[in-house]
Amino acid sequence: MNYKMIIYSVCRIVMAVGATMIIPLLLSIFYGEGITLSYVIPIAVSLLFGAAVYIKPPKNKSMYAREGSVIVALAWIIISLIGALPFYISRAIPGFVNCLFETVSGFTTTGSSILLDIEAMPKSLLFWRSFTHWLGGMGVLVFVMTIFSSKDTRTSYMMRAEMPGPMVGKLASKWKFTVRILYRIYIALTVLETIFLMLGGMPLFDSLVHAFGTAGTGGFGIKNSSVAFYDSAYIDYVISIFMILFGMNFTVFYLILARKLALIKENNELKWYLVIIAAATLIITFNTLPIYKSFSETFRHSFFQVSSIITTTGYSTADFTRWPMLSQIILLMLMFIGGCAGSTGGGIKVIRIVILAKIAGNSIKNSASPRSVFSVKSDGKQLEAAVLKGIMTYLVIYMIVFALSMILVSLDNKDFTTTSTAVLTAISNVGPGLGEIGPAGNFAGFSALSKIVLSIDMLAGRLELYPILILFSPHTWKR
Repeated sequence: MNYKMIIYSVCRIVMAVGATMIIPLLLSIFYGEGITLSYVIPIAVSLLFGAAVYIKPPKNKSMYAREGSVIVALAWIIISLIGALPFYISRAIPGFVNCLFETVSGFTTTGSSILLDIEAMPKSLLFWRSFTHWLGGMGVLVFVMTIFSSKDTRTSYMMRAEMPGPMVGKLASKWKFTVRILYRIYIALTVLETIFLMLGGMPLFDSLVHAFGTAGTGGFGIKNSSVAFYDSAYIDYVISIFMILFGMNFTVFYLILARKLALIKENNELKWYLVIIAAATLIITFNTLPIYKSFSETFRHSFFQVSSIITTTGYSTADFTRWPMLSQIILLMLMFIGGCAGSTGGGIKVIRIVILAKIAGNSIKNSASPRSVFSVKSDGKQLEAAVLKGIMTYLVIYMIVFALSMILVSLDNKDFTTTSTAVLTAISNVGPGLGEIGPAGNFAGFSALSKIVLSIDMLAGRLELYPILILFSPHTWKR
């Protein structure tokens, strides 16, 4: 284990993320909020981490899978701890566990909140809260790599530990070029959504923080009633469409720019992603038709909530806990599925669900024809046995973590719906759940233990389980 390289890499990540607090610091001065120390202190702490890097950089910079996973997991935990300081020092959120929960929810793009009155928060903290979505959406390591020049030999293992999906591929010959392409697309879509929201009459500040929440598929709102506050069909549709775009694999946008449209047509994950959204929207629309005044209003709310839940964004325009049970069950299934691999969305990912369905289909065929050999293909290519094993292992680990977390959270003695969906929404990075934690509720009623468990679930879900499990595994630290 190259401990010096681990410390070196973590310090650089923490320093870069801490430096971004300069933006909310300037906003707090601009709005005259009187909480400048809330940002100055964590910025200073981050710079101290940076000083450790430049005083004595490691001579041996070799890195392998184990180091990569440990660096990613440690960096996400430390930036969450430092990112919670503005909330804690300003006393805008009582108790450090609550501050940590809110920050982890932000960086992991979950969007679950313990706040009872969001609109009472200072604007600079609302900005920082949503900006953590934007930073965490693409990944803090990807963000750092766009700033610092990095060699592929030192970063590929970290990229694989942070990027979502069963397979991680490069768009260019080197990782640094790949991440810059990704960030250009990310920034362009964020700016585009901000402009569209402003054209709909939303103020600049509101447009920007909602674009951050959409881009990271996080869903932190700045109004107590979330997006429903604006009561605008135009705004609802703009956010819905951009949620779907950010829930897609970013490779699709690269292929569009490269004019390789034929490759997009072969993308099975994208096809199923859009089919699932269309089918779920239509079923919920007809199921909730008696609740609303017109078909257009019903479709608008159905389309928005389906887009929000499958992309694990978590914005809301309606309290879907009051919808018929069929609609709630469909939304629950969408929480499991999540967005596409290589997107900012959470969940198990559409591609894994598609491949697992094919594996199940082949098992049935093998039962009928034991001597036959069936392969599993994706986008016309046969998948290797290692990839298939990895997907099935991931599902098993996912369910084990889910079950253990439910047992711990159940100590709060809340109802089954609230307990189960709290864990599901945390590990899938969705945000709202059902029961007490629906769009009209929050997580304030959970104990400190449950909030810590759910915070770990959010981190594990965002990093796709393995880095967090590797960090806490005794085997990792053996020579």
